[in-house]
Amino acid sequence: MEWQLDGTTRAATALAAVAASGWVVTATAEGSMDLGPAPFLGAWTAMMAAMMLPSAAPLVLLYRRGTTPGRTAALASGYLAVWAALGVFAYLYMESELMVAAWLVFGAAGLYQLTPMKTACLRRCRTPVDFLLTRFGRSPLRLGLEHGAWCAGCCWALMLVLVVAGSMGIGWALGIAAVVFVEKLAPGGQHFARATGIALLALALTEGALGWPGI
Repeated sequence: MEWQLDGTTRAATALAAVAASGWVVTATAEGSMDLGPAPFLGAWTAMMAAMMLPSAAPLVLLYRRGTTPGRTAALASGYLAVWAALGVFAYLYMESELMVAAWLVFGAAGLYQLTPMKTACLRRCRTPVDFLLTRFGRSPLRLGLEHGAWCAGCCWALMLVLVVAGSMGIGWALGIAAVVFVEKLAPGGQHFARATGIALLALALTEGALGWPGI
């Protein structure tokens, strides 16, 4: 029991350190977004580590209780790999210089927050015990990839807001990270997700009527 507790504590400390480092990189690397694909994807991955690892911590720490540090690291790496891959789409959008109306982004994200697909993905993100039990025997990397895929299904619309409406600003990143954290970990997070959807739809109506002031 003592070994398990020590191992879990070390894993929690490592997750916190990686997330904190991600926020430091995010705060200092905004200029790197215009320097090419490699700097962009590096900064994007750091941002995703900062935003998403805290909400994935329950799964990672639960898995750590029954396995080794190396296998736990493989699970976390698989999880982050999904988000790193999605950075390719973010980069292509930023490079395309497309101008998408903010109200369309808010409206699409708000509608998705209210869909059964969002609810199904969020349910899997909120139940790490069930997630691991139903996938017993799978490799840690595969577990991380699968959990990352469900998490992406849960949060892609919020990331669309971050990239398209928020231009990947750190203020938007902090706000959306807080929304994701509450959705996944707080009691009643599923209700909060729906409330967020309604708020985004209200923003869409406001933008459509008044125009987005830009941030």
